[in-house]
Amino acid sequence: MRAAMAAAEVGDDVLDGDPTMRELQERVAGLLGAEAALWVPSGSMGNLVALMAHLRRGDAFLAPSGAHVLDSELGTPAWLAGGMPRPLPHDAGPGKISPEAVRRGAGKPGPYYALRTTLLCLENTHMSAGGVVTAADEHASLAAAARGAGLRVHLDGARLWHASVVLGLPPGALTVGVDTVQVCLSKGLGAPVGSVVAGSTEFVDEARRLRKMLGGGVRQGGVLAAAGLVALEGIPRLVEDHERAATLAAGLAERGWQVTTPQTNIVLLIPPDLPTMLRHLEQVGVAAVPLGAAVRFVAHSGVGDAEIAAALDRIGGVDSAT
Repeated sequence: MRAAMAAAEVGDDVLDGDPTMRELQERVAGLLGAEAALWVPSGSMGNLVALMAHLRRGDAFLAPSGAHVLDSELGTPAWLAGGMPRPLPHDAGPGKISPEAVRRGAGKPGPYYALRTTLLCLENTHMSAGGVVTAADEHASLAAAARGAGLRVHLDGARLWHASVVLGLPPGALTVGVDTVQVCLSKGLGAPVGSVVAGSTEFVDEARRLRKMLGGGVRQGGVLAAAGLVALEGIPRLVEDHERAATLAAGLAERGWQVTTPQTNIVLLIPPDLPTMLRHLEQVGVAAVPLGAAVRFVAHSGVGDAEIAAALDRIGGVDSAT
């Protein structure tokens, strides 16, 4: 990847375009079944650009409870996009909502002073629920429910690659019915920076203006786009991360820990006492982050079988962290 970055053909992506950036954007658009795509520095910016394009001040938008756009983007959907968030409870399983929940959330037109719900934001996989996958038919039903209620649809697909690998489907099969989608080039794929937001040609024209407004325009972006192109080649090997996450979860369960059963590469461990667990992990040299009342472990390209085994040995049993 570093060699590709060093050898990248570059231009000025703000003024007259960058050939390597153009290649990356066209490739991602093809994978997602979209007309066009735009590189952005981060997934948070990609989501924000989409929400700014979709929402007017005073609009409300729906998203599954715990979604990244609700809890992990510093309130920018409300602060900068001007939208009022309305979380939907997981009535169809962890990380999942039902079409009926979408219809209820959309509501009916009210008086002029009422909020207008205009957008549904989906997330696949749902990170805070532990990387839960939304299947193609489930996604299509949600998008259809939103359309029937007059809502536009944005998909936060930061980890869409993981869902597509688990389901054995091309990524485009999981974007049916959406207006826009954001995918990440670093989540499991190893690029140092970058996401791509995709949709219609008209949307991408507007997204380019919004990206510049937010300070996301870059000059010789081909250096970063080259990393993204190499990252895309790593999509098939994500299955290895999923297998290692399953090994980690099974090993932790054998040692007495309460853990989720991972669908992808994320393992959630619910410790008896979170602060004590975090101190234990720091002491034994295992890097993980808190997520609510849980600890999140993520398998990725920098973690092999030896690292999984070492982590299990260092973490030990429940008694070791008390």
